[in-house]
Amino acid sequence: MPASLSPQTVAVVKATVPALETHGLAITRRMYERLFQNTEIRDLFNQSHHGEAGSQPKALALAVLAYARNIDNLGVLTGAVERIAQKHVALNILPEHYPFVADALLAAIRDVLGEAATPEILTAWGEAYWFLAELLIGREATIYRDQAAKAGGWNGWRDFVVESVTPESETIRSFVLVPTDGRPVLRHEPGQYLGFLVDLPGRGVLKRNYSISCAPNDRAYRITVKREAAADQPAGLVSNWLHAQARPGTVLKVAAPAGDFFLDRSSAEPVVLVSGGVGLTPMVSMLESLVQEAPGRPAWFVHGALNGRVHAMREHVRSLVANHESLSARTFYAEPEAQDRPGEHYDEAGLVTAEWLAANTPSDRATYYLCGPKPFLASLSHGLIRAGVPAERVRFEFFGPADELLDAAPKQAA
Repeated sequence: MPASLSPQTVAVVKATVPALETHGLAITRRMYERLFQNTEIRDLFNQSHHGEAGSQPKALALAVLAYARNIDNLGVLTGAVERIAQKHVALNILPEHYPFVADALLAAIRDVLGEAATPEILTAWGEAYWFLAELLIGREATIYRDQAAKAGGWNGWRDFVVESVTPESETIRSFVLVPTDGRPVLRHEPGQYLGFLVDLPGRGVLKRNYSISCAPNDRAYRITVKREAAADQPAGLVSNWLHAQARPGTVLKVAAPAGDFFLDRSSAEPVVLVSGGVGLTPMVSMLESLVQEAPGRPAWFVHGALNGRVHAMREHVRSLVANHESLSARTFYAEPEAQDRPGEHYDEAGLVTAEWLAANTPSDRATYYLCGPKPFLASLSHGLIRAGVPAERVRFEFFGPADELLDAAPKQAA
């Protein structure tokens, strides 16, 4: 791999930005169509992010466009490269898979742009693709090596057994997982997720990521999963299967913890953990970690739910902050029901807002960790930055291709 891209390649790729702005989504959709003709390659991906309503083609189109726009200043894409590498590791993407993507991408450019896809453009994009691919391959190799080298670590898929299942609300359950080999597990960073491989009868091999909802330990992981309403759609296939079929004794194939969204445990500065819906899962992991490791560090746990029926882990969070003066929890119900009593079940009616956060938390020095639906994240990240919180102190995670959020929210340090 060259140390840098040639000036000619940089110029040609920059010149394709207008075409990508117009045709980028068509190119990435066509790329995935070609790529998924190979079932082995298709099974590497999380299919819930693809298809007619899938978000992955749009996320990739935005990422390719960002790459083209910044091809002469790739340092600004460091965060995106790290995020992609972490996602790839959770899916067990390996170097031998990259040529398939290269072939599909260049063929898709030819298919969509037709005669405008000149040999010069295809050559430049081939060089640009492999330059980025080698960066990702190198970073992924380091992550795989670190995962395997640490106590309790592993690469590939490891068998875990469901030890217990706990209903957390009408739509959310927690599953405690322990390795079948009886050996220790890798201590995760609070906020990271696990990759899962599930072979569903009639549906084939499916891959999903679920955030770890417990503090780091040597013995087990806990995931807390929402049952999606559309059980027959890709986004709901595995979550509904877990709710319906996973019982103590069920064996699951699990990849080692991954993800670049996690609590900075080296700092003593205040933190504000803000979540919407099932986005509370990584926040509970962070809160448990704070209670165990730094109970004196000021922290606010702010959660928004629709109502009490779907509010998960309420009593658990309350027990964590109890008797710790530096910790507090505030709950918002968007649509409280008759049985939801203010002051007992929830604290505020309505939505969590950036204005409330700025007025009730130390926005001049706190770091904000956000997790929830895209509109929730876009509103809060925009609002906090408008309120004067530096972008590097607004960090977020949401369940899906994170690059899509760049379309709606300012760039954050995640």
